[in-house]
Amino acid sequence: MKNIAILTGGDSAEYDISLLSANTVLKHLNPELFKGYIIHLKNDKFTAFVNKDELAINKADFTLALENKLISFDAVFMALHGSPAENGLIQPYFDNLNIPYTACNSAVSALTFDKYKCNTKLKELGFKCAQSHLYEQGNIIDTEAIINKVGLPCFVKPNGAGSSYGISKVKQKSDLEKAIIFALKHDNKILIEQFIDGIEISVGVYNNGKTIQSLPITEIVTENEFFDYQAKYEGKSEEITPARIRKKLTNEIQQTTVDIYKKMQLNGICRIDYIIMNQVAFVIEINTIPGFAGESIIPKQLKAANLKFSEVFETCLLNTQ
Repeated sequence: MKNIAILTGGDSAEYDISLLSANTVLKHLNPELFKGYIIHLKNDKFTAFVNKDELAINKADFTLALENKLISFDAVFMALHGSPAENGLIQPYFDNLNIPYTACNSAVSALTFDKYKCNTKLKELGFKCAQSHLYEQGNIIDTEAIINKVGLPCFVKPNGAGSSYGISKVKQKSDLEKAIIFALKHDNKILIEQFIDGIEISVGVYNNGKTIQSLPITEIVTENEFFDYQAKYEGKSEEITPARIRKKLTNEIQQTTVDIYKKMQLNGICRIDYIIMNQVAFVIEINTIPGFAGESIIPKQLKAANLKFSEVFETCLLNTQ
């Protein structure tokens, strides 16, 4: 039986969601193959949660002393959203210890977490993305130049944050500076992006051991102005799986998702978000460690595909890097 460290916690606003995801992973690991341990990472400190005890992890070799036994880990299941996992900061630590993990490597994670650089790379690879502008804290906010580039309405979002924290939809020029200041609470780099008016969808994708498999597409219909935190986690949206789009377009988007997974050298379970405008899918962002909690999209897509969590998690652990 393999010991699996389910890494959760982190230093971002997605902390609570990470805890929910980790518990889903623990619940669905095949008990005949894996022994899962929730490992909490906060402020550069690892803590194992075993029953009701909180036990320190030896950071030198990532081992756990438990009941006079020393437990080492065969693999890490990444269930930590945001920093330091989704941006690639923690991966070199596990690389140095030769402990494999179910996520993208450091370089790929850093690239996909940086929305502006990721979109630039996707465009270079031939994929369609919205027109965008990067603002860095301390620079002059030239609203005229920004709007000339991306138009109105536009989205203002932290360049490296998830779960729709700090995002605003700006409809008039006078609101742009306020939206940038709001986003700066979450990051010192801000992405200002062209508004793509269309159907919002999300597609899960993973390596099933034989091929790269795209999951059923989820259509997102939000009660709010856009798919924000409330819409994602507080029931202010309807998520329809499979999406109500034509079969031909469904196949095209699923193939695009597989192509992105391959060309961006992704690993583990990922989720790619799009907006369809005039039957063309524009890539919005890549989530390399998507949520697994009950309200998250991936669980719904796995259910629609008649895939068991336990089997998918097993496959991911067998395909660690």
